[in-house]
Amino acid sequence: MEGIQMRNESRFLSAHSYWPPETPEIEIMGHGTTDPSHIALMMDQCKAHGFSPFHVKKPSMGYIYNRIWAAIKREALLAASEGAATPEEIDEIFKGVLKTPKGPFEQMDVVGLDVVLDIEQHYADARGNIPSAPREYLQKFLDEGNLGVKSGKGFYDYGKS
Repeated sequence: MEGIQMRNESRFLSAHSYWPPETPEIEIMGHGTTDPSHIALMMDQCKAHGFSPFHVKKPSMGYIYNRIWAAIKREALLAASEGAATPEEIDEIFKGVLKTPKGPFEQMDVVGLDVVLDIEQHYADARGNIPSAPREYLQKFLDEGNLGVKSGKGFYDYGKS
């Protein structure tokens, strides 16, 4: 952690969980000076408390799952922004092929389109070379006040007024 003074740097690690809260997967990530015994302890404690921990072996922006999810989300947004398919069509093919309960657009609506845009902007700022069309597409929804489930409308209409 740049700019933060730590007394026990060897104990510093992060644990990243997922939505919904019932999701047992959790990612454990240290940094350059994290004592491996602390990571092992955290992995063991997570297992003992019913979690399924995964060790992120090197510091990684976005951890493991979120990096993969970012690519899926970005490509789904890009396909929709280009008019290749509607969000509904993309969700249907995604769910049909991968046998998941939610497609990328349904999941983004749950997370909140404002949050999704913030994350996309963070990746773009940090990495560069990320197409702007997905962020521009999201911005149109935000400009209309459509944030997803929390506002009653996003890619889908949730019937709230």
